[in-house]
Amino acid sequence: MLDLNRRCRRSDSVVFRKINTEAILVPIRGDVADLENIYTLNEAGQFIWHILDGKRTVKDVCEAIITEFEVTAEQSRTDVLEFLGEMVSVKLVEVA
Repeated sequence: MLDLNRRCRRSDSVVFRKINTEAILVPIRGDVADLENIYTLNEAGQFIWHILDGKRTVKDVCEAIITEFEVTAEQSRTDVLEFLGEMVSVKLVEVA
C-alpha cells in the first residue's frame, strides 16, 4: 500500500489521449506504443492523472478528489490508493 505522504508523478513512458469522451493511457516501450496494454480512464482517473505532477503527495490527491467529486475522505482514500496502486504496478506512475 502507498504511503499517503509519498509523491507520485506520471511516467514519461506513457501517452495520454482523449478521443471523443474517452481518455486513454498508452504505454510507450522502446519507442513503440504498447497497444496491448491500453488503459481507459473514467472522470476521476483523468482528474488524478492530470494532477500527478510529482509535487503533490497521495494525501494531497485524496483531498483534491474530495473537493472535486464531493466524496467522503474514506471513499477518496480507498479509490485513490486503488488507482495509484494499479498505475504503479504497471509502471504508468512513479513514486518519489
